[in-house]
Amino acid sequence: MVEYFGYFASVVIVISMLMNSIQKLRWINLFGAAFFSTYGLIIGALPVALLNGFIVCIDIYYLIKMYASNDYYKLLEVRNDNKYLEAFLEFHKEDIKKFFPEFEFKPEMNKLSLLILRNMSVAGVILAHEYNNKTLKIGLDYVIPEYRDQKPGKYVYSENLYYFSKLGYEKLCSQPHSKNHSKYLKKMGFSSIDEHTELMFKRLVF
Repeated sequence: MVEYFGYFASVVIVISMLMNSIQKLRWINLFGAAFFSTYGLIIGALPVALLNGFIVCIDIYYLIKMYASNDYYKLLEVRNDNKYLEAFLEFHKEDIKKFFPEFEFKPEMNKLSLLILRNMSVAGVILAHEYNNKTLKIGLDYVIPEYRDQKPGKYVYSENLYYFSKLGYEKLCSQPHSKNHSKYLKKMGFSSIDEHTELMFKRLVF
């Protein structure tokens, strides 16, 4: 049983290395290192216990920094044919396809193209078009792996909803592309509706 516990700890650490999100990596790695430290104590391997105990402390330190950080966010509207936007989408094309498999960049369709800035670095992008004259449909809401801690989404959909109301929109809607995307939309305050037999999520902006 002790040997299996050691294998389990190893698997948890390996899983942490597969995470795209730095926050998830830190959390899972913390638990893996804690299990490994416990395993080291059980088998009397003090160097293993101390090393992994130190890793636990490092993970806790960086997680505290992540949650306590007061990052600067800004939505930067760009032209639909902006060259940087085009290059950004092309560079992250394969990762975008994982979450939005049917996405194709069609500048002429977009009513609104936004870069999500985090400490003046581009953390993600939002592309939207008019669903009707009072509703904006989010076609793409993509954040790069380094910033997938839901803070960009909370900034856009909780702290900065007035941005959309200033443009004259009363509602935002989005079509979920996966179970994880549905969970994300619910966390961002969207509620599911069934509109024209198409599963949609809607969010009021006022």
